[in-house]
Amino acid sequence: MSFVVAIDGPAGAGKSSVAKRLAHRLSVRYLDTGAIYRAIAFDLDRKGIPPDDTADLRGALRGISIELREGGVLLNGEDVSAAIRTPHVDGIVSAYSALGCVREALLDLQRGQRQYGSLVVEGRDVGSVVFPDAPLKFFMTASPEARARRRCLELQRRGELVPFEDVLSQIRVRDRFDSTRAIAPLTRPEDAVLVDTSEMTEDEVLEYLERRVRDVLEPEGREEAQ
Repeated sequence: MSFVVAIDGPAGAGKSSVAKRLAHRLSVRYLDTGAIYRAIAFDLDRKGIPPDDTADLRGALRGISIELREGGVLLNGEDVSAAIRTPHVDGIVSAYSALGCVREALLDLQRGQRQYGSLVVEGRDVGSVVFPDAPLKFFMTASPEARARRRCLELQRRGELVPFEDVLSQIRVRDRFDSTRAIAPLTRPEDAVLVDTSEMTEDEVLEYLERRVRDVLEPEGREEAQ
């Protein structure tokens, strides 16, 4: 029986790395919805199309092809895996992803991934909008300061030195925008398990999530075997 593990939360909570490792542990596919929105924002911004619901933007959406691979993200055949993880894209992605036409265009793409089997999916509205019927939901969060420190380290590993205060300010602005937007705002589903990762290592978070998932899945497996 296929299943979906939905992991939502704000930027910098550690969702992507943990979700990817959890999918590997469970031997299922990993779906990074944030990468899809980043690729859209990157492409539209590069074409000079602002984040407004216009005929130009809708037309551009129809011409975009996104393919998620284990090694990265292809945008119309171009590998943009690194290009979509820059501070510039960090600053523009929320404005594009808040547009109803963008979310509508990508909703079927995301839901369609379920036809290929079980998934671990992470994003900001996975449990509340994309897969509201997912039996396993988590909401990962952390203090803005903790998330800013992690983001700075991530950027440093890529050779980008960005002041901590700048990153912290950007995270707070994005939190406010994501939580107050009219369409699919960042929110914790009522049935999602809250996981505060501020004082947890990535390994600790991974072990906790895997334990909770297996607590749900393994009893079902035993019942089917009987």
